[in-house]
Amino acid sequence: MAGHASKQIDAKTLWGGKMSPFSTSYGKLMMWFFLVSDALTFSGLLVAYGFTRHDYLGSWPIGEETFQSLPVLGHGYPLIYVALMTFILIVSSVTMVLAVEAGHRMDKKGVIKWMIATIIGGFFFVGSQAWEWSHFIHGSEFGKVELADGSLATVHGEFGELENFTVVTAGDHHKKNEVITEDLMHEYQHAAAAGHIEDDKITLHDGSVAKIAKHPNKDVELYIKENGGKYQMGDRVSGPEAIAMYEEAINSGEAGRLIYGANLEENEYGPQQYGQFFFFITGFHGFHVFSGVVINIIILLGVIGGLYHKRGHYEMVEKTGLYWHFVDLVWVFVFTFFYLV
Repeated sequence: MAGHASKQIDAKTLWGGKMSPFSTSYGKLMMWFFLVSDALTFSGLLVAYGFTRHDYLGSWPIGEETFQSLPVLGHGYPLIYVALMTFILIVSSVTMVLAVEAGHRMDKKGVIKWMIATIIGGFFFVGSQAWEWSHFIHGSEFGKVELADGSLATVHGEFGELENFTVVTAGDHHKKNEVITEDLMHEYQHAAAAGHIEDDKITLHDGSVAKIAKHPNKDVELYIKENGGKYQMGDRVSGPEAIAMYEEAINSGEAGRLIYGANLEENEYGPQQYGQFFFFITGFHGFHVFSGVVINIIILLGVIGGLYHKRGHYEMVEKTGLYWHFVDLVWVFVFTFFYLV
């Protein structure tokens, strides 16, 4: 047992300027100072988000309604991809622990192996977040719709496939009777938002008018998010009535009745502030993850070159691990605030 006794250091040595408190190196102590200050920054952002949400009187977006898509498979998988991203990031934290543990044993090959695994996990998360942002910006196929009574609703269901546009009136680029089969969804959504669809005919960007060939929408359900004359927040409309109400808005020829996706000015999923907070907080965290990946790569190169093995310790790996664990921990809170509550 004597070999496991704690190292006793007198107070004069601890606080006299020759050693840091708790025998912690200067670099590790500074890393902790940085992480505490960064934690306060994230805390301020999340508190501001929580206050804004609490103060908002309308309907705030629900995570499982907003984030329900998977790459290739499409819609209908609530929070599955976000859960996968979170799982991969947590696993990368475990591999970072294993890298630090290998460093304590001076196992160079082990450090290299587990740091590579951590970097792969980080790249997966950053790439997934980029995909999620793209999907969030472009929005759903249905968009958010202003109904005839002035209420606003998000739309769920099976969007009918667009087959083609057949030009009936020539424009600057398209000739009469030309059949357009490319970039249909982008043209359709742009025209719907601008009020350029009327009686199943679409006015394209070059001024040509085309007949729309489209399969009917199915299983449409409207979730009322803002009060109107007839419908109130929280109401749901489904079946043929919902389809008719949505088609009326699409074919009204009125601009602004459809909103697709989100930016800093308008938001399909909810109030403007929601999009602003989402972009800033998740973007700020994504920047931290990307920075962590770059730092891990730099440290990995040092490990491969034998730099830390020559020093006789792998403390740089441990300091990098502290930052990586912090980034993972922050994501748990961001995930909870934006996706679960």
